[in-house]
Amino acid sequence: MATNISLRGLGLLCGLLVLGACNAAQPGASGNPAAVAPAAAVQPEESRMWMTVGTRRFSITPADTEAAREFAAMLPLSIDMPDLNSNEKHAELPKALPTSAIRPGTIRNGDLMLYGSRTLVVFYKTFDSSYSYTRLGRVDDPAGLAQALGSGSVRIGFSKN
Repeated sequence: MATNISLRGLGLLCGLLVLGACNAAQPGASGNPAAVAPAAAVQPEESRMWMTVGTRRFSITPADTEAAREFAAMLPLSIDMPDLNSNEKHAELPKALPTSAIRPGTIRNGDLMLYGSRTLVVFYKTFDSSYSYTRLGRVDDPAGLAQALGSGSVRIGFSKN
């Protein structure tokens, strides 16, 4: 009988833990938001953009910004991008895009940003920056990006497929 009560208590405790975990994972749930990490958003193939450098093709997940949507509407686009500071390629776009600039603090290898309203920037090194940018997207797997871009000017193709 004592064993039966202990098993019921253990079952009740496990049930409460499961319910608590489910509740904590719900949007708007109270508790420590850092305790439950959100699942990575999976982007459908049709919402991706592509960047081609020579024979290398990199998938880009667009940011949820008006600038990113307008950039995607400009594609396909092939553009010569000179190097700047040995950490980025940049070029002026054919037309200005809307801005929602932020100071990201840390720029990451693979960030695709807009400086001002017309300067497209592809970052291929991670570093700290005090400059403001509007997010356009991010290279999904930036491994090999620096090598593909090289140290000088490079022609980069951007497309939706």
